[in-house]
Amino acid sequence: MNWGIFEGLLSGANKYSTAFGRIWLSLVFIFRVLVYLVTAERVWSDDHKDFDCDTRQPGCSNVCFDEFFPVSHVRLWALQLILVTCPSLLVVMHVAYRQAREKKYQEAIGKDGGRLYLDPSKKRGGLWWTYVCSLVFKAGVDATFLYVFHSIYPRYTLPRVVKCHADPCPNVVDCFISKPEEKNIFTLFMVITALICIALNLVELAYLVSKRCRECLAARKARSESLDHHLDWVTASSKHGDLLSGDLIFLGSDVPPPLLPDHPQDHVKKTMV
Repeated sequence: MNWGIFEGLLSGANKYSTAFGRIWLSLVFIFRVLVYLVTAERVWSDDHKDFDCDTRQPGCSNVCFDEFFPVSHVRLWALQLILVTCPSLLVVMHVAYRQAREKKYQEAIGKDGGRLYLDPSKKRGGLWWTYVCSLVFKAGVDATFLYVFHSIYPRYTLPRVVKCHADPCPNVVDCFISKPEEKNIFTLFMVITALICIALNLVELAYLVSKRCRECLAARKARSESLDHHLDWVTASSKHGDLLSGDLIFLGSDVPPPLLPDHPQDHVKKTMV
């Protein structure tokens, strides 16, 4: 399997990731992919050949090996790494899609007609949801494979001797695994790195959600302050209009304003008489 293709594709995801995402990518390539390529395949390359049972019954060793190793560690890890890295490729593809839309929009409208995206690589709108879903998917894949490993190999360790009783074995036979301690070391190493990757994904998810919540609260607060300022301005303008309408306001005087009679016409008649 050519893992260099995945490395070349995922290297572009660094500029679209947060600091936690860059740490996650480094951890995946250095401590998972490279360890898988350099050591894991070699350690498990002789697992079937050196799986010996204390019987000469034809087919007994093959049956016992298939019973104890229903799925190979190497193939499970390869599938796990492929599924874990695919969501990052989806993020890169989504950014490329937004950049293509922006380019087509600029060609159709022109540079003076505005922009479809202020920054196509900025995690807003659909790209934010794609990134968040990729984090959830990656953490879920690692957790699922850890559960599968634990269900097949309890405590993620291999014993030195396996007791098997399956047809065509004549009775309970003892089978011996090649290099069990070496296999256990690399198995625990891969399990620990997967747990660290899950923790990084959850931390990055919490960071993105909290950042988005803070931005929403800040935008709501800004809108509220803008509305209050607008209401204050409207109130001040109405008061200024009342002053200009000719109302009498006595400032600094204790004398009340003169009272007009209830019937101004009678007052005018009396004055004229």
